[in-house]
Amino acid sequence: MMSETVQHARPGTLRTFWTVWIGQLVSQVGTSMTGFAMTIWVYQETGSVTRLGVMLLAVNLPGILLAPTAGVMVDRINRRVVMLVADSIAGLGSLTLALLFLADILVYWQILIVVAVSSAASAFQEPAYRSAIPTIVPKERLGRANGLTELGPAVGTLVAPAIAGGLLLAVGLGAVLAVDFVTFVVAAVTLFVVRFPDVVDETVERRDIRSEFLEGLDYLKDRRGLLGFLFIAAGLNFVLTFANVLWVPVFLAFMNEAGLGLTMGAIGVALVIGSLVMSAWGGPKARVRGMLGFMGLGGVGLIVAGLRPQPVIAIGGAMLLMGVIPIVNGTSQTLWQTKIAPAIQGRVFSTRRMIAQMATPVAFVAAGPVADNVFEPLLLDDGLLADSVGKVWETGVGRGSALLVSCVGLAVIVLAGIAWLTPSIRNIERDIPDALPAG
Repeated sequence: MMSETVQHARPGTLRTFWTVWIGQLVSQVGTSMTGFAMTIWVYQETGSVTRLGVMLLAVNLPGILLAPTAGVMVDRINRRVVMLVADSIAGLGSLTLALLFLADILVYWQILIVVAVSSAASAFQEPAYRSAIPTIVPKERLGRANGLTELGPAVGTLVAPAIAGGLLLAVGLGAVLAVDFVTFVVAAVTLFVVRFPDVVDETVERRDIRSEFLEGLDYLKDRRGLLGFLFIAAGLNFVLTFANVLWVPVFLAFMNEAGLGLTMGAIGVALVIGSLVMSAWGGPKARVRGMLGFMGLGGVGLIVAGLRPQPVIAIGGAMLLMGVIPIVNGTSQTLWQTKIAPAIQGRVFSTRRMIAQMATPVAFVAAGPVADNVFEPLLLDDGLLADSVGKVWETGVGRGSALLVSCVGLAVIVLAGIAWLTPSIRNIERDIPDALPAG
C-alpha cells in the first residue's frame, strides 16, 4: 500500500494554468457542438430513443473500462504528454466523421466506433487534466481554478447549440465536425507551449498495471468517507443519466428544433452562471455540507422540469439543476484534490471515475426502453395514470418521459439525504487530513 507521505510538486505559475485552460475551453466548445449536432442527427435519422441511448453508451463505456489502465499511465507519464496524445486522438475522430459525412457514407455504426475511440482517449485526458491542476495552481486557489474548469462545458452548452444549429442549417453536419477538429488543434498547440511539473517518482519500482491500480483502490479504502461518497456519486450519475437521455424527446414533444436550441442555450446560461459563481467564490467552506445542499436543490429543479409541458416551467427547472451542477462538481473536485496525494492522483481519480460511472452504461441502455415501454404508455391519453398523475403532469406523447425526469429529481434528493445521514461521509473534512500543504 502506498505511503501516506508523498512529496507535493511546487505550484507552477498561473500563466501555465491559463494557457492550458484556454485551449481546453476552446476544445470543449467544439466537443459540445458535435455532441449537440450528433444527438439531433441520430434521433432524427433513427427516431429511436433506444438508439440514442446506445450512442451515448458508446460515448461513455470505453472510458469507464479503460479507467484502471489510464490511471496508472497518468501517474507514470508527464500529464501534459498524456493530455496532448488524448486530445490528438479525439481530434482525429472528429476529422474522420467529417470526411465520412462529406463523402455521404456516414452511417450509425460508424458513429458508434468513432465516439467509442474518443471515449477511450478521454479516459486518459480527464484524470491527467484534473490531477495536473494541483501542480500548477496553489492550494488556496484550487476552488476557483476548478470553477473555471467547469466553465468550459458550461460555455459549450451555452454557445454550441446556436453555432451548431446555424452550421447545420447553412452547411451541414460536416462543417460542425470540421470545426470540432480545429478546436482540438488549438488545444494541442496550447499544450505544446507549456510545461507541467513532473510528479512521477522515478525511485518507485514499477509493477504491473493491475497492482498499481489496486494501490489507488487501497488508498481509497483507507479513507472510508471518500469511498462512501463515491458510491453516492455513482447513484447520482446513474439516475441523472436517465435525464440526460430524455432531455431531447421531452422538450421536442412540445417545441421544435429551434426551440430546443434556445432551450439548450438557456441551460448553458445557467451552467455559465454557476461556473462563474464557483470561480469567483471558490465554493462553500464546509464542502460536504455545501455539496449535499446544492444536490438537493438540483433535485428540486429536475422535479419541476418534468412537471409541465410549458417552456417557462420546464426550462426554469432545468436551469435550476444546471446552475448548481458546476458548484457541486467544482467543490467535489477541490475536496478530492486536497485530500489525495499528487503522485497517486492519476490512479485515484481514474478509480473515482470508474466507480462513479460504473452504473451509467446500464442507465444509457435502460433509459430508452423504460421511457418507451413503461412510462410513456402510463401517461398517454388512455394510459393507466392518465386520470391520476396525468392531471398534474398532463398526458400525451413525451409526458411519460417527463414523469421519469421528475422521478429522477426525487431520487437525487434521496441520495443527498442518505449521504448526510452517513457519518463517515458527513465528516470527511474532519476525519481525513489534507494531502496538500498550503500554497
